[in-house]
Amino acid sequence: MRWPFGLPALALVVMACAHVPPGGGDTPVGEGIASYYGAGLRGNRTASGERFDPEELTAAHPSMAFGTCLRVQNLENGTSVRVRVNDRGPFVKGRIVDVSESAARALRFIRRGIARVRLFLCA
Repeated sequence: MRWPFGLPALALVVMACAHVPPGGGDTPVGEGIASYYGAGLRGNRTASGERFDPEELTAAHPSMAFGTCLRVQNLENGTSVRVRVNDRGPFVKGRIVDVSESAARALRFIRRGIARVRLFLCA
């Protein structure tokens, strides 16, 4: 039997798969206070140019590239959610990320308004 991509290509695939760390390969990129923004901003343009939808799992981060997937983990209750960066912010000192209302609901901090979180780059 002949491999379509050759043995060297197969070896690269096997080596790449072997280097995924436990837990899916998420890399921590920060820890701090998260807040959320909601329905009052529905339809406004984000910094990426798309319209804000509070029901989407999106986030504002001061420097991450638009389209970056972040896993946000609530350190107070252990819940986490994956969001896509599509905006800039937060603009309140001491905060590291603003998430959409839907993400805040998933993280269970909608009533409190803020939560201590850890950010990970998605695997």
